Amino acid sequence: MIEKQAKAAREAGLVELRRGVLVLAVLSLLRERQYGYSLRQALAGGGMPIEEGTLYPLLRRLEAQGLLLSEWDAATAPPRRYYRLSREGERAYADLSAAWRAQATAIDGFLKGDDGK
Repeated sequence: MIEKQAKAAREAGLVELRRGVLVLAVLSLLRERQYGYSLRQALAGGGMPIEEGTLYPLLRRLEAQGLLLSEWDAATAPPRRYYRLSREGERAYADLSAAWRAQATAIDGFLKGDDGK
């Protein structure tokens, strides 16, 4: 029983960690205009596969927060909705990137000498 609880706690920790870095990954990739599927492919190619049911609500939330702009391109078949950073999104990306680097440096210091177990 305790082993199952410990495993569930580890898995929950991994989910929370991934959720925290997903916004930064999406903002990073949307410095260039992309549509949802291309963004999903780029995330997967970078080692962060994501389900459509996670990505599209995240894009809508970031757009509602003013971090993204979107526009439909009907010149392609099928029409595609393209996303890119807004000015506020660019500022948020810069802030989050700086915070990420600082946190990564701190965590690297804590993990120094750790053999990965």
